[in-house]
Amino acid sequence: MAEHAEESKVEALVEKIKEEFHDSSSSDSDHEKSEPSSSSIKAKIYRLFGREQPVHKVLGGGKPADIFLWRNKKASAVVLGGATAIWILFELMEYHLLTLVCHGLIISLVILFLYSNATTFIHKSPPHIPEVSIPEDLTVNIALSLRYEINRAIACLREIALGRDLKKFLAIIAGLWLLSVVGGCCNFVTLFYIVFVLLHTVPFLYEKYEDKVDAFAEKAMVEIKKQYAVFDTKVLSKIPKGPFKDKKQH
Repeated sequence: MAEHAEESKVEALVEKIKEEFHDSSSSDSDHEKSEPSSSSIKAKIYRLFGREQPVHKVLGGGKPADIFLWRNKKASAVVLGGATAIWILFELMEYHLLTLVCHGLIISLVILFLYSNATTFIHKSPPHIPEVSIPEDLTVNIALSLRYEINRAIACLREIALGRDLKKFLAIIAGLWLLSVVGGCCNFVTLFYIVFVLLHTVPFLYEKYEDKVDAFAEKAMVEIKKQYAVFDTKVLSKIPKGPFKDKKQH
């Protein structure tokens, strides 16, 4: 009897999830008929991560988004080629960063020294070395934004560590474990290069095939929520609550 009641509870949760995903297409039909057909069609379309804006705007717009989405093919190829050259230099040729910096400075100083001494013979002005100037307002804004993000991350970690959101706690643990596995397979330079290549390929491919990807993601999300509902009913709901929640209720 207990197993039958538990199975019926899981089925009810699954049905509830299905209803939530298809509310936009099944409910308020009279209201949808009164609106233009294009807006009603847009409301029915599921977008990955609840996206409401085009991919270009999600990436921030401007030149960085153009590079990630290959709108400016020449700039995208130069950036990706430069990253590939740096990866080959450090990973395949085993060049070290300190060695590269020292060699670059040696070459630059030798060129400037020779050119400065040659100007007296060719009657030209010595090379002008520009000064670095960073506006104070920009520096303060960056520092304030960085402080805000760090405090928000610490607050989020505090909430997770105290066990107030078990779902987020399990997701963070799984993510850190997966990251540790990936880190054990490759070093930081290779991992950074892989992420850089993914940033230049995944958004471009997603924008090109977004309708197919969103349709598949909707089905996958429904299935994930089904499995989580079963896991929540059979495992998470049976875990005793922390003592801080009891104190909070009192």
